[in-house]
Amino acid sequence: MTQFLLSVHHREGDAMPSADEMQQMYTSVDAFNTKLQQTGAWVLAGGLTDVSQAKVVDASAGAVTDGPFSEAREWLGGFWIIEAADLDAALALAHEGSAACHGPVEVRALQEE
Repeated sequence: MTQFLLSVHHREGDAMPSADEMQQMYTSVDAFNTKLQQTGAWVLAGGLTDVSQAKVVDASAGAVTDGPFSEAREWLGGFWIIEAADLDAALALAHEGSAACHGPVEVRALQEE
């Protein structure tokens, strides 16, 4: 089994979902998380606070700065780390995760030790 990062992305200009739409997403994501746990694919998952709350630590410069590391129109909003037999299985789960959270999900394998 390979571990994959499924990262949920947000884009500048995306409309904020209504309270009802947000509740539907929470319900869908909870159901997806339960499926991952029941099938043994679950490793870890979490949603992130707003990008405006990000801090960047750079030990080489001895600095801590406000804001995201890169100025971009897209940012990471949450993630799952899953175990899947192969990339095709991970892509199938990412499709379900994307449908649950109503947004794009990037799939990347974690480096093997």
